[in-house]
Amino acid sequence: MEEQKVNGNYGESQIQVLEGLDPVRKRPGMYIGSTDVRGLHHLVQEIVDNSIDEANNGFCDTINVIINADGSCTVKDNGRGIPTAIHHTEGISAVEVVLTKLHAGGKFGGGGYKISGGLHGVGLSVVNALSEWLEVEVYQNGKKHKQVYNRGIPQTALQVVGEADFTGTWVTFMPDDEIFETTDFNYDNIKKRLRELAYLNKGLTIKMEDKREGREQTDEFCYEGGIAHFVEDLSKNKTPLFEKPVYFDIFYGDNEIEVALQYTDTYNELIYAFANNINTEEGGTHLEGFKASLTKIINDFGKKLNVFKGDEKVSSDDVREGIIAVISVKLTDPQFEGQTKTKLGNSEIRTQVTKAMNEYFGTFLEENPDKAREILLKCLTAQRAREAARLARESTRRKGALESTTLPGKLADCSEKDPSLCEIFIVEGDSAGGSAKSGRDRRFQAILPLRGKILNVEKARINRILENAEIKAMITAFGAGMKDDFDESKLRYDRIICMTDADVDGSHIRILLLTFFFRFMKPLVEKGHVYIAQPPLYKATKNKVDKYLYSDKELEDYLAEVGKCDVQRYKGLGEMDPEQLWDTTMNPETRTLLRVTMEDAVAADETFTALMGDEPEVRREFIEQNAKLVKNLDI
Repeated sequence: MEEQKVNGNYGESQIQVLEGLDPVRKRPGMYIGSTDVRGLHHLVQEIVDNSIDEANNGFCDTINVIINADGSCTVKDNGRGIPTAIHHTEGISAVEVVLTKLHAGGKFGGGGYKISGGLHGVGLSVVNALSEWLEVEVYQNGKKHKQVYNRGIPQTALQVVGEADFTGTWVTFMPDDEIFETTDFNYDNIKKRLRELAYLNKGLTIKMEDKREGREQTDEFCYEGGIAHFVEDLSKNKTPLFEKPVYFDIFYGDNEIEVALQYTDTYNELIYAFANNINTEEGGTHLEGFKASLTKIINDFGKKLNVFKGDEKVSSDDVREGIIAVISVKLTDPQFEGQTKTKLGNSEIRTQVTKAMNEYFGTFLEENPDKAREILLKCLTAQRAREAARLARESTRRKGALESTTLPGKLADCSEKDPSLCEIFIVEGDSAGGSAKSGRDRRFQAILPLRGKILNVEKARINRILENAEIKAMITAFGAGMKDDFDESKLRYDRIICMTDADVDGSHIRILLLTFFFRFMKPLVEKGHVYIAQPPLYKATKNKVDKYLYSDKELEDYLAEVGKCDVQRYKGLGEMDPEQLWDTTMNPETRTLLRVTMEDAVAADETFTALMGDEPEVRREFIEQNAKLVKNLDI
């Protein structure tokens, strides 16, 4: 990281102030996105990002994140420490400037940092503004400095309170319950991001600890292999083609290009792209350069090794089948674009990634012709499957508003034409389908019954998937296409609701559906369109009054309240008449739906691979580890 190091004399003159502190407390959503649990954890991320910037610039090698017993959070690093001298224009300490002035920090003007992420200087001041109290300790020049704030207001000036034989910044804050819907930190949520940051910053040690009573735990992450280790972990439930991932880390001027990739025997691609540690979910120039160069390299080697005949060539989709890759770039002036500012726009990065791929991945194939041949044959097989799937895909494309399309699967459509008002229930079997069709509100509720279990898409290529009648029915009914052709604007229903029986078969069908959505219509899950219905488990009847109960706990509490009554355990939705199904499971006024979210795509991918893939040992291990969590098991 020596090339990343900038001026070690990080002083108050390098803290530039662009404008004063805006009323963050009045409009917190503008700065942290929301005031729910996601916004709460964003506060931790903003402080950690500052410490990561110190690490990226060569001044920090350890970060500690602690959830304290009182519910506050502390972030410690051993970086240079925020400058403590009086600021040259503001007349207060540089620490106070950073904590009270929005858009103040060493990330402007290039003097303090070359590489930085986060919100470019607003992080600490926003955390301060949204905290009931905040305490900052700076260890610098042999002294310990301290300052306390209440809801963004300093209680004293920065004070020297002791001696220190190390450097660093420690920030402790208590999120304000006047601002946030919840102030209860989720350990696992924070841990996932910290592990990701450790992968992205090789050699950096990140420690985490929970000191809350009854919730005590600790974790430590340090990956000398960086993103190569990341790819190895992503590949652990799959069969890799190489002994270890292809990996390179190269600088072009101040820009760092780091790539790790592995091929596996699966049919799905898994590619993550980062810029300055930010997950660029919308892609950008670094991802474009990677994909384009990968396709060209494969086609060039196909001709060179005489695996491809004549004009035969494979597409970008073909070369990415079964690939697992992580692309991480770090640059001095990242330009972010897109709706959520998570798309990298720097044009020079495309060229640099392409150049690096040609040099390093091209050399790998040159030195490993057997592995190259194996990849080429895999790509050719993928190409043939894609061609076979083309006609099947075209047959499932939406025609108008479906008026002229004959649908398999017995779709009972709704009359409403505004997709934002519509929902579709995916139901197993004709019996439950019949009850659902009779009990629904036909204005906005559509019903699609499935016959039997859909294909396990984790174990099948695209051509077989598109030959499956139930999958074709769903693609056509939803109207938005699939994979790279998916277009959310054409989605015919805002809510897609999996309504399966509360037994083992129902759970299996549900996981098959979720696997299909996750692999082939991921935006459905990412944008919150997928739900799971919650039918009751029991009907308790006493004195001709019915009570529907949705868990064993509810039943237990109800029986304790009313005593002995007639209890029916529902084995399937088909046992309910239409009116019962409407009242308990379909009526928006009385039902409960679970929304399927994408909080951690890496963990989701691992789980789907473990449960639905080809490795029975991995599946058995998963079941053994989670068996105690299962309730209401019907065999």
